[in-house]
Order: sequence, then C-alpha cells, then structure tokens
Amino acid sequence: MKLKDIKLNKNNPRIIKDDKFNKLKKSISEFPKMLELRPMVLDEDNVVLGGNMRLQALKDLQYTEIPDNWVKYAKDLSDEEKQRFIISDNIGFGDWDWDIIANEWDSELLLDWGLDIPNIDGVELSEEYGEDFTLKDGDKAPFQQITFTLADEQANTIQDAIKDIKATDEYKYVETFDNENSNGNAIYLIVRQWAEQKKL
Repeated sequence: MKLKDIKLNKNNPRIIKDDKFNKLKKSISEFPKMLELRPMVLDEDNVVLGGNMRLQALKDLQYTEIPDNWVKYAKDLSDEEKQRFIISDNIGFGDWDWDIIANEWDSELLLDWGLDIPNIDGVELSEEYGEDFTLKDGDKAPFQQITFTLADEQANTIQDAIKDIKATDEYKYVETFDNENSNGNAIYLIVRQWAEQKKL
C-alpha cells in the first residue's frame, strides 16, 4: 500500500513529540514486525483511526510503500464509533506491576523501547510515582516509601546486593511485616544483617 494514500487524522488528540517520537521511529526501524502485529487502523476513506504517530514516523523514515498487512480496515463504523475508537485506542488501561518489572525485565531495554518508568529497581523514584503503591485494602499505614538519589555506581552496587540477597535461603524466611514489595524486603534484610554484624 502506498503511504500517500493514507490520510492522517487531524482530529486525533494523541501526539508523541521529541524523544518519544524518535524512540517510535527507532522501534519501527529495528522491529518492523510490530506493525504487522499491531497494524494501523483505517476507515473506509483511508483516514487513520489508530496509528497516526506510526504513520508520521513511517513518513519521517522515508517509507513510500508498506505491506498491506500493516494496515487493517474498520469499515461500517458510525462517526460516534470512530471517535470512541480513537480515544479508546489511546487510553492506557491498567497499571504496571513495578515489582515484576524490577525483578524480571531489563530496565535499559524497557527505556530503549519507550516505557516511561520511575527507577524500576526502586532506588530513585520519580515524583509522579510518589505515594502510588498498592497495599491490602488500599491502606498505606503503617508502610512508608523512601526515595534515595544515588550515583550510578552506588545504584548498581545496591541492585546487585538486592539480587544476591534474594537468592539466599534467609530471604525466603525474612519477616515481611505484610510488605509485598520484594525489593523493600530485600533491603530490610541487608540492613538487618549489617546491624547484627555491627553488634559483634
């Protein structure tokens, strides 16, 4: 399909700028199969309902033609249904489980792929992360969230220590005080061990 035949939707309120837009272009360059897995959605007039920024990124990357399977048609939608799709397609439902991300995913890759994250290893949290963490029944008391600013080398040392302590048998039985954050429990165990050694 020729790119010149696809029309940007001027009424789409979702835009990506600067660094995020550059990351989108990089993602398309490195992983074009993504557009096959998540094609742009067009109406019967070839107007974009979903994928405005992907279309703009393709143009910036000097594409003039794309495979047909990078596009999907949503025909027979009413004007209201088209508007609803545009908004719904751009709403991010759900929340990230930062604990799983910190333990199971590579933070550098996630940043490279365009995910906005507070420091996922739990060392330096952004302002927006603030008090937003999940506890039973939504009650944060008697829990606290502590933010540290560290040099990269310090952060790496702490992250390595957290990873190492989680591999120990002692970590399996550490007193959690009903805290479900594994990094918090690991840091507590490290500090508790240090305090016990200091007494010797």
